[in-house]
Amino acid sequence: MSALDWVTAPAALPSEGRSVSFRLRDHALLLCNVGGAPYVVEDRCSHAGTSLAGGRLRGFVLECPLHGGKIDVRDGSPAAAPIRRPVRAWPARLTHDGAVEVGFTATATPH
Repeated sequence: MSALDWVTAPAALPSEGRSVSFRLRDHALLLCNVGGAPYVVEDRCSHAGTSLAGGRLRGFVLECPLHGGKIDVRDGSPAAAPIRRPVRAWPARLTHDGAVEVGFTATATPH
């Protein structure tokens, strides 16, 4: 298993059940708060290519604001049609001072 390069996100953890979009290492990402834990997925619906920002987050399931498809923010897997392909998910963690860090692997990060 590759070691992760933890990078501080330029966004704070939003309130419970909310999400916030940001860019990090040339990726459009969406930070979601589920039960006080951070989850990070690609901010791009795999069905329509639109941003997932503004989608309704209920538990671990994020609904695309365009067509209503759903993904699981834990791993980016499809949870409801019309989304059939997963979106990319990154590991995320909170630091002792409350900052959010996103984990990148050498193969997932352009250099």
